[in-house]
Amino acid sequence: MSRSTTGTTRTTRWRLGLTTTALLTATALLPAPAHAEGVTDYAITVDPAAKGAEIDDTMYGVFFEDINRAADGGLYAELVQNRSFEYSTADNTSYTPLTSWTVDGAAQAVNDDGRLNERNRNYLSLGAGSSVTNAGYNTGIRVEQGKRYDFSVWARAESGTTLTVTLQDAAGTLATARQVAVKGGWAKYKATFTATRTSNRGRLAVASSNAAALDMVSLFPRDTYKNQPNGLRKDLAEKIAALRPGFVRFPGGCLVNTGSMEDYSEASGWQRKRSYQWKDTIGPVEQRATNSNFWGYNQSYGLGYYEYFRFSEDVGAMPLPVVPALVTGCGQNKATDDEALLQRHIQDTLDLIEFANGPATSKWGKVRAEMGHPKPFHLTHIGVGNEENLPHEFFARFQKFRAAIEAKYPDITVVSNSGPDDSGTTFDTAWKLNREGDVDMVDEHYYNNPQWFLQNNDRYDSYDRNGPKVFLGEYASQGNAWKNALAEAAFMTGLERNADVVKLASYAPLLANEDYVQWRPDMIWFNNRASWGSANYEVQKLFMNNVGDRVVPSKATTTPDVSGPIAGAVGLSTWATSAAYDDVKVTAADGSTLLSDDFSGDASKWKHVGGGSWSVQDGQYVQTDTAAENTMVTAGDPAWQDYDLHVKATKKSGKEGFLVAFGVKDTGNYYWWNLGGWNNTQSAVEQAVDGGKGTLITKAGSVETGRAYDIDIKVRGRQVTLYLDGKEWGSFTDNKPAEPFRQVVTKDASTGDLIVKVVNAQASAARTAIDLGGAKVASQARVTTLAAGENEVNTETDTPVTPVPSTFSGVAAKFTYTFPANSVTFLRIRQR
Repeated sequence: MSRSTTGTTRTTRWRLGLTTTALLTATALLPAPAHAEGVTDYAITVDPAAKGAEIDDTMYGVFFEDINRAADGGLYAELVQNRSFEYSTADNTSYTPLTSWTVDGAAQAVNDDGRLNERNRNYLSLGAGSSVTNAGYNTGIRVEQGKRYDFSVWARAESGTTLTVTLQDAAGTLATARQVAVKGGWAKYKATFTATRTSNRGRLAVASSNAAALDMVSLFPRDTYKNQPNGLRKDLAEKIAALRPGFVRFPGGCLVNTGSMEDYSEASGWQRKRSYQWKDTIGPVEQRATNSNFWGYNQSYGLGYYEYFRFSEDVGAMPLPVVPALVTGCGQNKATDDEALLQRHIQDTLDLIEFANGPATSKWGKVRAEMGHPKPFHLTHIGVGNEENLPHEFFARFQKFRAAIEAKYPDITVVSNSGPDDSGTTFDTAWKLNREGDVDMVDEHYYNNPQWFLQNNDRYDSYDRNGPKVFLGEYASQGNAWKNALAEAAFMTGLERNADVVKLASYAPLLANEDYVQWRPDMIWFNNRASWGSANYEVQKLFMNNVGDRVVPSKATTTPDVSGPIAGAVGLSTWATSAAYDDVKVTAADGSTLLSDDFSGDASKWKHVGGGSWSVQDGQYVQTDTAAENTMVTAGDPAWQDYDLHVKATKKSGKEGFLVAFGVKDTGNYYWWNLGGWNNTQSAVEQAVDGGKGTLITKAGSVETGRAYDIDIKVRGRQVTLYLDGKEWGSFTDNKPAEPFRQVVTKDASTGDLIVKVVNAQASAARTAIDLGGAKVASQARVTTLAAGENEVNTETDTPVTPVPSTFSGVAAKFTYTFPANSVTFLRIRQR
């Protein structure tokens, strides 16, 4: 996960299989395609005799990271929050060991020699006649009438002690209470509830007749995905499975290479802020560690590596784990020089491969077998590292991992990466090292605005066909509206066209609990009672279920570019930083002054459009709130073009640097030069379009506190040149058209179907002449259409972006079809 602080193996393809009645019924739901001859808006020409790129079955997959509480309280089906009393201020400053619990009587969390085991440090000391109640996640514990729920607890008490376990909400009981007799030292006790009614606000209570010690208080729905023990929430897992993913990348993301790489120890309290390491996450759940999550909460590791492998197998996907390379990322930017620690992590990676693939007689294969899976998981790919901003340091360590893995497991593909952005110094350096090092595959990540995705359909057209292959491990346009999904769909046609280079691709992130969001956008949203696919999910599902086996070369006409020169006002901003600005001057190309402000008086020329606390102090315009994000103030005319902007900027305190905006049309549409962004590790020019940002230039670098910088920005037409302290820092020309009409054609080898995939990301319908190049085809096509208003968003109660199946009977070697406005349309045409 690339966190900008300035924004935010199948062998058989599934095919559309509907009854004739259903197809004919659905046809009436769509706009009627145009049949009349005449002038068309677009033309698509297909060459069925030519061979395009072969598309692997693993082309599209999913990326799971425990962000937005995607694991505990999400995909992991456990209903009790903080079940082992391990929450800590190291996870979140508001946490205590009793977070999510309420106490009636005497109870306290204890960490002493009486604990359950060395990694499960805390337990609950419960007084005689006392009880504790757990609130679960979201509004509470969700139960459904007639369904069964399995309770378990580890307990220690004198013989004759009875635990009374109840499930209830404010209206009363939700199931018959259970009595559990405790007999002596630590042991696991179980009971089963059958819900007598449905509730979203359940509470689980445990009361004890005598003094007792409790740990690992658990409530699981019996009905997990594929009825697996310690399993997954069924509706979420089924939505992921419905995508038919070719691979599952896990466990992150920023979880992989953030936090300490060291071992747990008594001195460190056996926790916290430790990087995600696979050996922490296997074995009996009561013996697994909990850890501080990078995204600001606690992670229990109940959903661990064994469960990830098992889920990949259950959905028919290739597992693709990612291990830390001992170079941190996600704004931390540190590299360890501890050779012994490095070698230990390399050995851990070799042990991971043995855990996945080794025979049940091997050391780690035996662990897998004892957990319930004697057969191997067939691991073929493994990623090393994630979004490191130190490419040289990362690659030196990556080479050591790769050498060790290839020496012992030569058939494993070891995946490198290119940092957190789609371009820039880190990206270029990383790719150079990867090419020179003859790396097999490179993981790219980027999050940009919809316009970027419409502009960059050809991104991989120019990649070296003989160089490393691309794994697009994380990408998304910045939003969950239909316009975002449309832009992603347009971009995906380019991924498929370049399937000889782009071998794997996964949208990110996968899951978001609506009450615990650290990142947007997300593919699948949920709460404790329901889940729903975003508009982006529907696009991913349509592409992933209709990939085809080979690209059929095709061409399409384009849309005329009507963009004019960059125009807009100017702006000043900060992000989690206090900064001072002075001597602002905007000069037209003819030398006339458009704006001049040395803040010797007031700041009446400036309009507040963001947050923060701005005031004139000692002849400077100062923003003093170091917690506020995007504090923009603007001045000037949105119609300004061809001008020079000068400003003097000084960082006073805080995490980052300063931001100088130009081409400002409104609060969601502008350019800014972000100096000292990403926790003061790099600088970039970003473009905001309808609130979503895309990066145009990025370079490593930081801003010094207390130093005054001279910033000059020259705007001419669509070309911009930037100067820092009188020296040219960079330039760009923003003249790439955001093409709204994109297409790709693939062939399904098992059926012979041509799959014509067309994205029309504009407000008008696209009447299109389609020439199939003489192919002999059936007259009727099966059609799936996604169409909606560009700002529509799927929610729990309303899903305006929903696939509509239909038939079209006008197919011929040459025919005309009208693609609706703001639509993604797939036509499956049978060849004869």
